[in-house]
Formats: sequence, C-alpha cells, structure tokens
Amino acid sequence: MKLPAIFLSTLLFLPQAQAYCFNYAAAKYNQNPLVVESIAIWESSLRPDAVGRNYDKAGRLLSSDYCLMQINTANVRALVSIGVISSADDLLKDPCLCVQAGAWVLAKHLRKCGNTWRCLGSYNAGFSDDPKQERKRQTYAAEIRSIYERLYARQHRAS
Repeated sequence: MKLPAIFLSTLLFLPQAQAYCFNYAAAKYNQNPLVVESIAIWESSLRPDAVGRNYDKAGRLLSSDYCLMQINTANVRALVSIGVISSADDLLKDPCLCVQAGAWVLAKHLRKCGNTWRCLGSYNAGFSDDPKQERKRQTYAAEIRSIYERLYARQHRAS
C-alpha cells in the first residue's frame, strides 16, 4: 500500500528531520538555520504543501509561491534552469529540497544587499525602491526577527 505524499512529507518533518533539513540547508548556503526556520514558520507555518497565489488589483494571477519556504515562480524558474528541480512539484514533494531552495534564495538576496535584517526583508518584498515595498521589507524583517529571537531563546534554554 502506498502512503499519500502529504503523509510522507509530514513524517519527514518530525522534529529531528526538521532540524536536520534546516541545519543542512543553512550550512550549504552559509546561513543561520534559525533564520531559515523562522522564514518557513512565517511563510507557511511549516506546511510543506503550502501554495500561495499572488494577484494584481484586477484579479489576474501574477505568480505563485510553493512549499514551506514559499518559493516564488521566478525563483522556481531559476531553479529549473540550473537543474536543481524539474518543476514546482519537486518542492512540494520534498520538504528538505524546499528548505534548501529557500536558503538559496535567501543567500542570493543577502549577497545582493548585505547581511542585514533590512535586506532579509527582500526575501518577501523584493528589491524595489518604492516606499511601500520598503515598508513591507521592514515589516517582514521585524516579523522574522521576532520569530528568530523566540527560537534562539528556546534553543538556549534547552541547552
């Protein structure tokens, strides 16, 4: 009997497997695993099957975001072009691959604008100079930092 993919991905995200995936992906792209995990918590509440849709004001689909790291269509295309994945379905089926993709996106952004909380906001709000996007970057970075601080405190209480 075959187990449904969602059940398997849920099993994969037991705490031990989850920690491994975040640690591995963060190490691979020289990122902080708690920051990467914080992004996943904010973006999808750690749901490997999460799919978000982005629409314009007229209701036209602009892009989609996939998996627990909410990898945008533009980054999916980039990952396909470099041979990391064959489609967005790969990210939905493999949570660890999704986390690696998210760490790759984060590293790419931080290389562009610096290893700062403000720059981290570009993971969600892009690089536009528009003041509205700047506010989105700042708000997003503050949310991620808040989650990170809670994870950090919990990790250090446990050790």
